Amino acid sequence: MPLAIDACAAVHIGDRSEQQDRVAIIPHSTRKDCLLAVLADGMGGHTGGAIAAEQVLLKAKQNFSFYSPNEESSREFLSSVIEEAHVVIKLTRFTSERDPHSTAVVFILRPGVAEWAHCGDSRIYHFRSGKLMARSQDHSLVGELIRTKRITEEMALCHPQRNLLLSCLGAEREPLINFGKAEAIEVGDAFILCSDGLWGVLGDAEIGNTLNRMDARSAARMLIDMARSRSDGGGDNISMAIIKITPG
Repeated sequence: MPLAIDACAAVHIGDRSEQQDRVAIIPHSTRKDCLLAVLADGMGGHTGGAIAAEQVLLKAKQNFSFYSPNEESSREFLSSVIEEAHVVIKLTRFTSERDPHSTAVVFILRPGVAEWAHCGDSRIYHFRSGKLMARSQDHSLVGELIRTKRITEEMALCHPQRNLLLSCLGAEREPLINFGKAEAIEVGDAFILCSDGLWGVLGDAEIGNTLNRMDARSAARMLIDMARSRSDGGGDNISMAIIKITPG
C-alpha cells in the first residue's frame, strides 16, 4: 500500500515570559521520501535557553542539507547533529555571557524505516493505532529513579527535583545519546516529539488516543488545549512535532 505523511509542528509559550522551545519539520532538499523532525528545549536563563535551542535547529538543518541516505548511516547523522550542536552551544558561552543548555530530539524518516536519537528529557513517542510501541527514556533524576523502581511515574510528577537533568547539550560532560528505531512503518503509525511542557501534564494514553483520532494539525491543537487546561497558571513552554503515516 502506498503511504503518505501527515505532519505538523506546533508551539505555545504557556505561562512563561519567553519561548525557549524550538521545533521544526524539514523535508530533504533532493529526496521527497526523506524527512527530518527536530525539537529542542532550551535552558539557561533569559535568552540563554533560546540561544541553545536555536543552535540545535540550525545544526540539524545544516547537516540534513548534506545528508545522503544511500551513503551515510542514519545513526551517524543523528549523532553528528547532537554532538556538533553540543560543541556550538558550549562555545556560545563566550559570546552570550550566559550558561546555555538544551535538550534535543532528532527524528529521521526514510522509506520503510524511522530512526531517532535524543538527549535530555524531551521525548519521542511511537504509537501504532493509538497503542504505545516505544518511548524515549528521560535523562533526568526522576527518570533514573523510575528506572530503578525507587519511585513511580505518578510520584515523579510532584518530585521536588523533577526538572534536574543528568545529561543535556552544553554541559561540561559529553551528552548521553540514546537511539531508537522502527523498522517496519505502516499506516496507523504516529510519532510525536515533545517537550516536558506537554508530557509533564498529559499521560501516554491521552497522547496516543488523540493522535489516533485526529489528523496531525487537529491533534496538535487539541493536545495544546488539554495541556493548557491543566496548567493552573504555571504552564511551561509547549512544543511538539507530529508525524503520522496515512494511506497514500
